Amino acid sequence: MSPADPVLDREDLRTRVQKALDDVLARQAAALEDVSVDLAPLVEAATALLSGGKRLRPAFCYWGWRGAGGADGTGIVQAAAALELFQAAALVHDDVMDGSDTRRGMPAAHRRLAALHRGNAWVGSADRFGEAGAILLGDLFLSWSDEVLVASGLGDEELRRGRATFDLMRTQLMGGQYLDMLEQARAATDGSSVERARRVIRFKSAKYSVEHPLVLGGSLAGAGPEQLAAYSAYGLPLGEAFQLRDDVLGVFGDPAETGKPAGDDLREGKRTVLVAMALEQASPAQAAAVQRHLGDPHLDAHGVAVLREVLVDTGALARVEALIEELTARAHAALDGTALEHDARTVLTGLVGAATARSV
Repeated sequence: MSPADPVLDREDLRTRVQKALDDVLARQAAALEDVSVDLAPLVEAATALLSGGKRLRPAFCYWGWRGAGGADGTGIVQAAAALELFQAAALVHDDVMDGSDTRRGMPAAHRRLAALHRGNAWVGSADRFGEAGAILLGDLFLSWSDEVLVASGLGDEELRRGRATFDLMRTQLMGGQYLDMLEQARAATDGSSVERARRVIRFKSAKYSVEHPLVLGGSLAGAGPEQLAAYSAYGLPLGEAFQLRDDVLGVFGDPAETGKPAGDDLREGKRTVLVAMALEQASPAQAAAVQRHLGDPHLDAHGVAVLREVLVDTGALARVEALIEELTARAHAALDGTALEHDARTVLTGLVGAATARSV
């Protein structure tokens, strides 16, 4: 688990969410063991991925519930934990699509399973085996997220109120993932667009990271249209700021904190807002450097340094930092105009900082 945070650890929430996830994994491990002991590596990969983290999505869900008058209880913690399982599905599939080597400082699931194949000298492609296994693991996480929400212990009426948001969140994330692939595929012919890059992060990350969890919690608690609209007005800009910060850390962050090699996002060729803003202002020489190095799977420290220099010298880094400040100000303003239970207001205000911190 990441270091203690007074905001994220209110109501002992992260510990309770981890306990809920551990219980899920124990039940599912038993179910998979009934199929075959050979499924143990899938369980081990799942356990490694769910072993810690900030638990931002459960926090937004839980405090969205509390802010709408919901009482603390096991049911809402279980429902919030379902979001971590959904997040895990998205991460495993995203790592396959991006060809990522690591996740949270450990081998990505598809790399882990490929190493298992190689270590046993099995027949066929180790990489294909790893990718196929990771896709199945992601599908398991997706299935488990639904199971956990339904079996959370919340009442039928509460679940009915939240179902539409939960389903919309899953559909829009998949759409955002496709847009992300599309943006990278057509960048060579269509160029990069800041607006297209922002649309990708809204649907691939921003909505399911903050807005949808918050609205889900509020909906489960019976929040009215006005409060849910206020949650969206807070959650969407904050979610976008959260992803912009993640993009900055993906290029300039400390690998010891991010859990990924330096410049990994550049190596994967991600067409982020940061990159799009740089290309808007790039000289021909700078644009050529981006074209030459971005997406190079063998990008070395020198190539990373060249791209970082372009991102700084074109003003892209400064523009993204300014945009993060603008978006967080919008989130604070939306919260200020919303009627909330006192503790929820305090935590949601603190979560703005937790989601956009300059380190992980």
